[in-house]
Amino acid sequence: MTAAVVSGDESRVREEICTIGASLYHRGYTVGTAGNISARVDDGWLITPTDACLGRLDPAFIAKVDADGHTVSGGQPSKTLALHRGIYARNPQTRGIVHTHSTHLVALSLAGVWSETDVLPPITPYYVMKVGHIPLIRYQRPGDPEVAQRIAALADSVRGVLLERLGPVLWERSVAHASYALEELEETARLWLMTHPRPAPLGADALEELRSVFGARW
Repeated sequence: MTAAVVSGDESRVREEICTIGASLYHRGYTVGTAGNISARVDDGWLITPTDACLGRLDPAFIAKVDADGHTVSGGQPSKTLALHRGIYARNPQTRGIVHTHSTHLVALSLAGVWSETDVLPPITPYYVMKVGHIPLIRYQRPGDPEVAQRIAALADSVRGVLLERLGPVLWERSVAHASYALEELEETARLWLMTHPRPAPLGADALEELRSVFGARW
């Protein structure tokens, strides 16, 4: 595929994908050609090409997929395209999705999560407010259509999931906000793994205050 003429808004989103990808890559949230980013646009979706390095993306060659799932410009879409499309279909508010192989979250999935429905306990207020419940999706190969279906079924009730051995997938109202949630999730995993003994979760009163004051989804 070749680059296509794009609107000003689409051009901005392409630049945002590249900026976020480079930021995540250079801070070690992903390595090599791991991970992918997508965004909803008016006439379809943008998604990073398969086997692309998030630190070296070219805005012109980010894949564009139309409403029927056909590639119309850019490189070959990531093999996780079905996963992304399923989330967008289930959650109309989602405008951006970020998936990385973040070190501490992959390590958490290997060492053992707090629970299958909450991979981490609510140990900080910002984790509760900015991330919320994150369930574990047990390992299946990258791009497995069954995984895409399972995640789509959750897309309107949580902000993301943790794929066992593969890392987090977060969705939000923009690519930038999805990356913010992912960073908060990764930082909480790092704190959880480095503290011994493990910290106690926030209590019921503290959680209720975060819900009532800030609208936290917990």
